[in-house]
Amino acid sequence: MKMDLLKECSGAKRIGISGHVRPDGDCVGAVLGLQLYLRKCMPEAEVKVLLEKPAEIFNEIKGFEEIDSDFADKVPFDIFFVLDTAADRLGGAEKYFRSAGKRINIDHHVSNTGTGDINLVLPSVGSTCEILFDLMEEDKMDRDIAMAIYTGIIHDTGVFQYSNTTPSTMEKGARLISYGFDFSRLIQETFYQRTYLQAQIMGRALMESIRFMEGRCIVSAVDQKTMDFYNVEPKDFEGIVNQLRNIKDVDCAIFMYQTGVQEYKVSLRSSDKVDVAEVAAYFGGGGHARAAGCTLKGNFYDCVNNLSLHISKQLEV
Repeated sequence: MKMDLLKECSGAKRIGISGHVRPDGDCVGAVLGLQLYLRKCMPEAEVKVLLEKPAEIFNEIKGFEEIDSDFADKVPFDIFFVLDTAADRLGGAEKYFRSAGKRINIDHHVSNTGTGDINLVLPSVGSTCEILFDLMEEDKMDRDIAMAIYTGIIHDTGVFQYSNTTPSTMEKGARLISYGFDFSRLIQETFYQRTYLQAQIMGRALMESIRFMEGRCIVSAVDQKTMDFYNVEPKDFEGIVNQLRNIKDVDCAIFMYQTGVQEYKVSLRSSDKVDVAEVAAYFGGGGHARAAGCTLKGNFYDCVNNLSLHISKQLEV
């Protein structure tokens, strides 16, 4: 399906854009990239991003400082875009989606069945930013738009190393860097670089990890007491689950952190031996075949045992 972005927005005076809670690189790049594009093509329209505050590592993307994370706006939008998620993960921005005149949902998560009046969900594409690139007219693209879209692509493809990277993804990446932004620094500062505090908590999580299922699975968890001791937030856990997955002979990595009494947020990464989207979906979560997440109730052992039942079925095949 091909969507004409500008045609869909024709005549709109107020356009809202949002993405999921705890926004990652693809989400941030998508919402800001689309905002920049629509503002350039539709200077007469008000285009606003309403999103939970992203990590400061993305602050060089144009429009970052304008993101509305207070959700105090009371005027309905003519059009509201939901990017990189279904509407139920919009958090405080969901009310704008519900009251909008037209709702457009663009995503690449297989678990999203489409929650807008118009839906473009392409699970075969590596990132929502890659979908947006295909929807944008290249002669209207500029350095700032290209930088935002490139950010999303590198984050959801692991800088072109994950299995969702295609020859087309690489070609788009080449075309985007031709706009002249410092892509090397962007990759280093938003994907690889860690604060000292993040390095400390990652080191602890790796040190206390446990291998099981004959070493083919690995799990690590951070409880509330540890989070308080290091004074860390969920954003400080970025990269831990990927580092666990990088360990030799591991087919499935699990990282969990406590979000409440007897409650954990779970991140899953896998090789081609395990479809973690299927595992996460069973518990009400979602994501991709190699990267997914969910929220589980119970103590650490309950959570690991429940996940293990579904992971082991796939590893036995």
